[in-house]
Amino acid sequence: MINAIHIALSGLAASTKRVATSASNIANLTTTGSIEAGGKAPYSTLTTTQESININGEGAGVKANTIPKSTPFVPSFDPDSPFANSEGIIGVPNTNLAEEAVNISLAETTFKANLKIIEIASELQEEVVNLGRDR
Repeated sequence: MINAIHIALSGLAASTKRVATSASNIANLTTTGSIEAGGKAPYSTLTTTQESININGEGAGVKANTIPKSTPFVPSFDPDSPFANSEGIIGVPNTNLAEEAVNISLAETTFKANLKIIEIASELQEEVVNLGRDR
């Protein structure tokens, strides 16, 4: 049962990282920058990946990593921006609000599921202790 709790805790940490990444993306939605080398770069939109953790061939949880999106920003025309190049192009974060809403909703669902696993594992452990007392 301790293993189930440990796995659920790793799931909680992964969900927390997913929410933090989405929050960062949303907070930096308008953080533009220069696409020129040496200029202030625009915010790089991030995404999370998850990989399973195995110890001696047994599942031991999940690990979440935050990485930049494959296309972290997109060019946009804004000649009045201080970051605009000679053609009036700046970099704008490649953040999709609908995608971020889905990520937050997914994180909420997995967070609740992992909390339920911890609750059930705790109840089972209590039942096992009670069975030992009754003997």
